[in-house]
Amino acid sequence: MKRIPRAGFPVAGAGLGLRRALLGSLEGLEPGRLDFIELSPENWIGLGGRWGRQLRACTERYPLVCHGLSLSIGSPEPLDWGLIGAVRDFLRQHGARCYSEHLSYCSDHGHLYDLLPIPFTEQALRYTADRIRQVQDFLGERIALENVSYYAAPHQEMSESEFLCGLLAEADCQLLLDVNNIYVNAINHGYDPLAFLDAIPGERVAYVHIAGHYEEAEDLRVDSHGSEVIDPVWRLLARAYQRFGVMPTLLERDFNIPSLAGLMAEVDHIRMLQAAAAGSEG
Repeated sequence: MKRIPRAGFPVAGAGLGLRRALLGSLEGLEPGRLDFIELSPENWIGLGGRWGRQLRACTERYPLVCHGLSLSIGSPEPLDWGLIGAVRDFLRQHGARCYSEHLSYCSDHGHLYDLLPIPFTEQALRYTADRIRQVQDFLGERIALENVSYYAAPHQEMSESEFLCGLLAEADCQLLLDVNNIYVNAINHGYDPLAFLDAIPGERVAYVHIAGHYEEAEDLRVDSHGSEVIDPVWRLLARAYQRFGVMPTLLERDFNIPSLAGLMAEVDHIRMLQAAAAGSEG
């Protein structure tokens, strides 16, 4: 059954992050089993040949959202307009419904190959919001910023939720709500994940991420995207649906990738929670 996005959402239902290893498997997936896909444009821009043809077939079959890796929105370095232009062309080429990025930075006199935390300060908030507005003006659309996992909070003047909510309002952008990151950060930094969730402006949410993580220690979780989603994170997702209504939700898996059947079992779990939340709304 084709799912129609609710007003304010670019897609609907339950989605899966696209990796090259999945291209062949997705070709044989029966219609209606997957509602949308997500990919990082930096990994696909300029790709031709067999990979390019398979990608085109996939983006013609499934609604597409794009989740970037290299915008480095909080960096002290100038914005990379060459990259942003290439991303804009890719979004248009494949009819992407939404472009999202990480609320972090990954460059300083070169690429740092990691997502580093933006200081939770008023100055950083204004600086980052201005850069978001510049990108939105260039693309001609709002973008969504993801609440990221972080392992240090330098020069913290406000809480993570205060910084995030202030930035969304100042930049007039959307939110890619990562439920696993809320859980990971709540353990690593000692805050209440439900209180954080309750502080989020639900009207800003474009769609949702859910993923697995690695338990390094009792008080340290690493956002690895390399394992199955655990029960407390599923429960937090269910709470998000109770709080904001059913939202399009995508499963991320970056390594230790199981069979497509294993991934689809988790996608189906998303769909089950969505159906339960929709039933309770009725």
